[in-house]
Amino acid sequence: QSQLVESGGGWVQPGGSLRLSCVSSGSSLGYYSIAWFRQAPGKEREEVSCISSSGQTTKYKDSGKGRFTISRASNDKAVYLQMNGLKAEDSAIYYCAAANNWFCPESPSDYAYWGQGTQVTVSS
Repeated sequence: QSQLVESGGGWVQPGGSLRLSCVSSGSSLGYYSIAWFRQAPGKEREEVSCISSSGQTTKYKDSGKGRFTISRASNDKAVYLQMNGLKAEDSAIYYCAAANNWFCPESPSDYAYWGQGTQVTVSS
């Protein structure tokens, strides 16, 4: 079983960068595909990016393409989301989630473990 803890959120001006971390306090994240989701007030939760358990496959939603990069730590104890060129519309609570799949699942319901989230606020 994996317990996930996110960190790295905060306040940043438009155009700035943040690096979110998702750390496992239990088993290695190498057994799981890991995704980042976000939810802004009054909006539905949306997937931002996912990385397969091997790290060889990544996917990004249009909202983050070209600006966000997902990666794994070499020891498989953490997954990161590097966010550059942040915009006000990126403001949300960001959650990491783990799915016991080799590849990124299509449905959020396939993710068995979720962190508590970290707040990202982009404003001037």
